[in-house]
Amino acid sequence: MSTTTMKTAPAPLTFNEQCYKLLSTVPKGKITTYKYLAEALGTKAYRAVGNAMNKNPYPRDLVPCHRVVNSDGRLGGYAGKTSEKIARLHDEGVEVFDGLIVDFKNKLHTF
Repeated sequence: MSTTTMKTAPAPLTFNEQCYKLLSTVPKGKITTYKYLAEALGTKAYRAVGNAMNKNPYPRDLVPCHRVVNSDGRLGGYAGKTSEKIARLHDEGVEVFDGLIVDFKNKLHTF
């Protein structure tokens, strides 16, 4: 007698998981915005994206939430200290001056 194994489809990703998956595609040395992430996910829930970044349970090298900034180039929030966000960006070649991303348009990653 043989047994048949029924395969089930994986559960759909939560909104936060979709955010993390998309953000993980942003390369070092680039930044993106809460707005671009939201729009790439087919929504205008920019604040929900920010909330997902704040609750990021993954290591920062897998889901680099420090690479997400405001649409005007300001740093935006960070679950850690702002100085930590600046240091992480600096280590990746993204400079910050007076709370703004230097050369914002050239550092911007879009989807």
